[in-house]
Amino acid sequence: MTAALRLAEALMACRSVTPADGGCQALLAQGLAAAGFVCEPLDAGPPEARVSNLWAWHRGGRPGPTLVLAGHTDVVPTGPLDRWTSDPFVPTYRDGRLFGRGAADMKAAVACMAVAAQEFVASHPGHAGTVALLFTSDEEGPSLHGTKHVMGVLDQRGERLDACIVGEPTSVQQLGDMVKNGRRGTLSGQLVVKGIQGHIAYPQLARNPTHALAPALAELVTTRWDEGNEWFAPTGWQVSNIHAGTGATNVIPGELVLDFNFRYGTESTPESLKARLHEVMHRHGVPCELTWTQAGDPFLTPPGSLSDALVAAIAAECGLTPELSTSGGTSDGRFIARLCPQVMEFGVVNDSIHKIDEWVEVAAIEPLKNVYRRTIENFLR
Repeated sequence: MTAALRLAEALMACRSVTPADGGCQALLAQGLAAAGFVCEPLDAGPPEARVSNLWAWHRGGRPGPTLVLAGHTDVVPTGPLDRWTSDPFVPTYRDGRLFGRGAADMKAAVACMAVAAQEFVASHPGHAGTVALLFTSDEEGPSLHGTKHVMGVLDQRGERLDACIVGEPTSVQQLGDMVKNGRRGTLSGQLVVKGIQGHIAYPQLARNPTHALAPALAELVTTRWDEGNEWFAPTGWQVSNIHAGTGATNVIPGELVLDFNFRYGTESTPESLKARLHEVMHRHGVPCELTWTQAGDPFLTPPGSLSDALVAAIAAECGLTPELSTSGGTSDGRFIARLCPQVMEFGVVNDSIHKIDEWVEVAAIEPLKNVYRRTIENFLR
């Protein structure tokens, strides 16, 4: 069994449902410290939901850039245990796959990053620049006290980060076919439409907020917010929840609550999207209150030194030229990009993430570790 696979097994056996770390980072720090890395815990958050963060680094003997490998040790809840074929926290092999919660998202990648960094330092003790690792237990949760917190600490210290690879599961059909070189921003809102509750047989004595919203909602659904660009698809607007009424069939509701989300690229801004939505509400005379939550800005890493290093490593190890994409959801890359000019994401096939019987191909683990190691070598020459 390889070192990366052995470490992946050990991490998967840790019950680290967000925000718990379950001992993962202690295992990682043990191996990294033995390899000469300085390991610094940067835990944060309230005592009842403490978030574990590990910042580790190794400076070589020559000047050069700082390359960070980043990931998360927390996992989403298992879901119904009786639907799992095997215990989600007992790593289990079947048909060439390793099953368990966090197998793909993203304990296999975390293990591969740690081992790749250790191998690189062992082979190149006097390397240029700095190789660093950042692990958090708050990626699957609110993301308030994890990577976001660490970036704040590093910013206050004046730390310079030049490039970062996040180990998100980006591959689609096989390891190496897709890399994320950016992500869309996410802007959520809650719309509360005020009405007057009443008997459904006497609508003249009430005001139905659903009816008041309907024309504006129809317009929002068909609005073209922007045209996108070379890297980002057009901005999308989606309703996630809508609720009105008491549950009775003969009562006009007095209030409607609608939750929605924008996923947007660099052609729009939060300010422009907010202004356009407010204008639609005003024009249709919808009596409402709006509250907004912005969870992340879009970020983009155009082709450059990091993409050259990563794409070359994938080609050498996997025999593929990956597609560069900004599709999918958000990641902690949105926090890292505020401090780091080049952020890309690469990891295993994402078919089983967050599902019952989550898995990773055993045959992909060693190549993934090698891609990370080759990328470090290419970037810190």
